[in-house]
Amino acid sequence: MPGWGRGAPDRLVFWSTESGVYQVHVWDRASGERRRVTDHPVGVLSGALTPDGERVLFWQDETGSEAGQWYAEPFAGGAAEPFLPGIARGWNQGLAQAPGLVAAGISDADGFAVYVSVDGEPAKEIRRSTESISIGGADHGRDDLGGLSADGSMLALEHSEHGDSMHPAVRVVDPRTGATIAEQLDEGMALNVSCWSPVPGDQRVVVIHEREGEERPAVWDLSTGSWTDLDLGLSGPVEAVDWWPDGSALLVVHNDEGRDRLHRYELATDSLSPIEHAAGSVGAARVRPDGDVWFRLSRGEHAPVTLDGAGADVVRADGERAPAGRPFNSWHFDNGEGDRVHGFYVAPEGEGPFPVMMFVHGGPTGQDVDSWDPEVQAYVDMGFAVGMVNYRGSTGYGRAWRDRLIGDIGAPELVDVNAGLADLAARGIADLERAVVGGWSWGGYITLMELCKHPDMWLAGVAGVPVGDYELSYEDLSPELQAYDRALLGGTPDEVPELMRERNPIYFADRVKAPVIVLIGENDSRCPLRQAMAFVEKLRERNHPHEVVLFGTGHGSYDIDEEVRQMRSILAFLERYVPGVSVP
Repeated sequence: MPGWGRGAPDRLVFWSTESGVYQVHVWDRASGERRRVTDHPVGVLSGALTPDGERVLFWQDETGSEAGQWYAEPFAGGAAEPFLPGIARGWNQGLAQAPGLVAAGISDADGFAVYVSVDGEPAKEIRRSTESISIGGADHGRDDLGGLSADGSMLALEHSEHGDSMHPAVRVVDPRTGATIAEQLDEGMALNVSCWSPVPGDQRVVVIHEREGEERPAVWDLSTGSWTDLDLGLSGPVEAVDWWPDGSALLVVHNDEGRDRLHRYELATDSLSPIEHAAGSVGAARVRPDGDVWFRLSRGEHAPVTLDGAGADVVRADGERAPAGRPFNSWHFDNGEGDRVHGFYVAPEGEGPFPVMMFVHGGPTGQDVDSWDPEVQAYVDMGFAVGMVNYRGSTGYGRAWRDRLIGDIGAPELVDVNAGLADLAARGIADLERAVVGGWSWGGYITLMELCKHPDMWLAGVAGVPVGDYELSYEDLSPELQAYDRALLGGTPDEVPELMRERNPIYFADRVKAPVIVLIGENDSRCPLRQAMAFVEKLRERNHPHEVVLFGTGHGSYDIDEEVRQMRSILAFLERYVPGVSVP
């Protein structure tokens, strides 16, 4: 999904794997010129343009740890140099730009800080905390009109200085002094900044709240202090992600059980009108300066495309499109504890029961959606049915569902995944004798917990960048992830010893019966190397069948050849241990 500078909308920035590794590219629509900006072995997955479109900015991480710094390069090409020099290398907490102003959030071992540069002067620190602070709008991918108002007079920050990073508060400050202008805090509920009005002098900002249990947009007018909840009459999460250029309407994304719909909401009349598009998942959506809507759409059987309001391609990578896959089937079942759980399953052609892969999403506050996933399609090509469960802890089903894991990790997820497996078997889709569990990040953690807690259920496990020793993991996490863990666990691991004794996989590694393949990033700051290898060592001590795939970057690879190497290792492992499947 391209980004653009407000003053030069035909100058676009995007990232692509055309070169084999994710890199930042720019494209001048007026001239048709398109070029690759970065050429870094780790890969670059974050870019922006300055408001005038004269420079392209990108976040470069030297090792894959995600700690790095911003660089700038002329749009037309030239040498890259550090952007905002003098700011220490660290983890990116967001970027915002307005004419003459740049705000950047950085975290490091000393905590969280916000820096502001005015008129190109060296950046100065305006806020610092030991708890999480980030630039507003960063979660929506906004580098413009997310954190900074259109005229640069106000900067919106999300923070957890009240001690709860799962439920951030919002603070609006003067970016030149750091002085607080206004605050919003919903105890035990999340507030997230989406976007400011694009009209200079307009002090309205969209904030996403969950006071009614589901994500809902509100318009906060700083000029009057008024707060207006937008009642759109839609069930499920609703976000307003952008404004029309004159500030009269909002672009709304409605998530209905893993499938998205776009709408235009007229503020003056409180009227909602749909934007026509095919079913699927909207990865990003923005309103162009001419009022057209661009959005990135994906669904289970088709790779994502970026479209305009007429349904035409906006930008596409060179080369062939991915072949079509099998569709995602929306699916509900009872978890045995009184909850109706939602997810998706994908099945090969023909009649079941099939060998089954229960593929667990990360987060834990992620969501399985109707979206293209080459890994899922690879398992289906092997002959697996794939089950994806939005277990308690997932987003998309309300605040209470998402927060169910607080103080109780590593148990509700297993109940829901296992109930999903049983339901697929009852439907004649899954063969319980050939059941495999797999996932990445938190999905890797749940994979290890399944193998430890339910060793007789699984024929094999695929643990991608997992948490294998929770207590050891905390020591090596980035500051943002440590803050998140404290909120999720109810304290540091040392402060919740009983929870750790029950829900830390390493204490149960001797129970594992199924062979397992473990994939680990050597510079991972989310699920660090040391703790994952500690779990592997427990398997080695008793000569348990396992494989380890190490790769030289962080929480994932941006190199397509490396991703293919990892998948080949996984597929070969499964072919050895699961009867009736084969690599095509």
